[in-house]
Amino acid sequence: MTWSETRKLTWADFKASPNKNSDAAALTASGITFGYSLKTSGKRVVDFTTSVEAHFYPNKSWYFKNRSDTYILAHEQLHFDITELYARKFRQQLERLVVNQNVKDQLGRLHAAINEAVDETQKRYDAQSNHSINVEMQKQWRSFITEELKKLDNFKSQ
Repeated sequence: MTWSETRKLTWADFKASPNKNSDAAALTASGITFGYSLKTSGKRVVDFTTSVEAHFYPNKSWYFKNRSDTYILAHEQLHFDITELYARKFRQQLERLVVNQNVKDQLGRLHAAINEAVDETQKRYDAQSNHSINVEMQKQWRSFITEELKKLDNFKSQ
């Protein structure tokens, strides 16, 4: 499922069986998919195109019905929003990339760096909000991510 400004997650989107050994109420599996193609003339790279999307993976996402409510769902939605934020940052970086003979390596390095950054931010979000238990920190994260998404509105998923 691709991130959408108008379509928010619902519990029906979480299709995997819950992890019985987890203390978590829910788990959102999301990630950034990336593809590119190079246009060459002879052996020279003359242009490139890219595709970047923020995805939610229903068959890897789960929740416990008895531990989950709309507050928990909003916490999980913010995980998906963080993924979209980094997809936007990635698109912004790709727009600045100049065609050269090392562009394939540069694309790979940018992709690896963005994946590392989104993973670190997801972990920090859960740690600081204590998996949504810290209500005040949860509010701060929501405000922060909302503002960051607005700043990169030109790079949002279509």
